[in-house]
Amino acid sequence: MTDELPKFEFAFPGPLRDQLVAAVLDGSKTTTTGLVADYEHEGDPLPTAGDRSVVVDSSDHPVAVIELTEVRIVPLGQVDLQHAIDEGEGDTTLTTWRQNHESFWHSPEMRAVLSDPTFTVDDTTLVVLQRFQVIEHLG
Repeated sequence: MTDELPKFEFAFPGPLRDQLVAAVLDGSKTTTTGLVADYEHEGDPLPTAGDRSVVVDSSDHPVAVIELTEVRIVPLGQVDLQHAIDEGEGDTTLTTWRQNHESFWHSPEMRAVLSDPTFTVDDTTLVVLQRFQVIEHLG
């Protein structure tokens, strides 16, 4: 079953992905945020509620199957505090959530993925807010 599902990769392989995957597995992470620009650049369709994916760790090993329960596309300036808290990264204010996400989105790795060395976000940047549930833990 999991072979047919697309991969869901949180961040880039390394410490941040390991932290996020652990939060998914322990249930503290139930939301995530992506850039519409990333989907468009990759030519991938935007996610929809009901989509299922296999979460992989930094070694590309499948660790869980998740199902999207809600997908919203909003300008970055309209992300709500509950979504930020539910990302399970320890942010308790939108200010710290935004700083952490901007740091990631403005990183050399993300700019390379987007093929834009000067990529930046602002309040009008469209983001994909995804809420999910773990439906299966994989060995």
